[in-house]
Amino acid sequence: MTEHSIRLSSSEIGGLWAVYLQENMAVCLLTYFLHHNQDEQIKKILQQAYEISEGHVARISEIFNEEGIPIPEGFSEKDLNLSAPPIFYDMFGLSFVYSMNRMSMINTSFITVNIARQDVMDFFVEMVQNTTKLYREATTIMLEKGVYDRPPMVPYPDKVEYVEHQSYISGFWKKRPLNVAEITEIFFNTERNYFSILLCTGLLQVVKDKEIHAYIQEGKKISEYQIRTFDDLLMRVELLGNVSTSMEVTDSTVSPFSERLVVTLFFNLNSIDVTLIGHALSLSMRTDLAAYYEKYILEILLYSAKGFKLMVERGWMQKPPHAPDRRKLQNL
Repeated sequence: MTEHSIRLSSSEIGGLWAVYLQENMAVCLLTYFLHHNQDEQIKKILQQAYEISEGHVARISEIFNEEGIPIPEGFSEKDLNLSAPPIFYDMFGLSFVYSMNRMSMINTSFITVNIARQDVMDFFVEMVQNTTKLYREATTIMLEKGVYDRPPMVPYPDKVEYVEHQSYISGFWKKRPLNVAEITEIFFNTERNYFSILLCTGLLQVVKDKEIHAYIQEGKKISEYQIRTFDDLLMRVELLGNVSTSMEVTDSTVSPFSERLVVTLFFNLNSIDVTLIGHALSLSMRTDLAAYYEKYILEILLYSAKGFKLMVERGWMQKPPHAPDRRKLQNL
């Protein structure tokens, strides 16, 4: 029996359920990176990330058991083949911790603002702190190793200015220079897509299922197209564009991951990407940028639907907890 007199709300159940699957998958992937990584500095942060994610899984399991809620079916050693050669070099493990914790900071913050019960609130506040700490440490190591690509620099403003004409939002004819919020969103959208391309490149070498291979190939093309679009835009305003990351993929053709793990990872990344592009859209005050982001959101939603179809057809898609069908209960 639970010691809490207050039942979990729908937002609390949903947040815990989604994070359980996210962190359970992270434990599985971090186990893989830890098994192969030889860089002691990177291995240390991978171990920290592993222990934190494992702790999150254990705490959510504890809450669900107290409340009598079934624990979602997660991933385990059966989804890993640690005897397979590595498909990524050591540096990609650092990129993984950096990218996943950057996205987790944002996603977990969204969940936290919908939580009220004290024990669940404490859990999510601690999780935000943990992901922030890992992100900071990963960024520090990347700076030390010279692999962190900083956003473009602009001159400091020397006065406060006001928008004087409605043409400020124009983006298809006479275009004003990009403002710092727009530059930031373009930069980090491109950075996420470089990470996606490296992930896709490695998995395309090892995935043998034709349907899943085609799904990953389509995701790679979407990322490549976004990078070309925004690099071209930055080059036209002489901001040089993003510097490509070094290739961190080996020549292995043996998959270390189950097909279920691969497709679930892509499905989750698509969900977060829609959120982040929506945020970029909300900050963009040029109509051409807004049009690009609207197009990309639709494109990713359609791509995500293909991943959903794949998971349903193969029996991999778990139903989130949901409200009862009252009409059915009332025999109407």
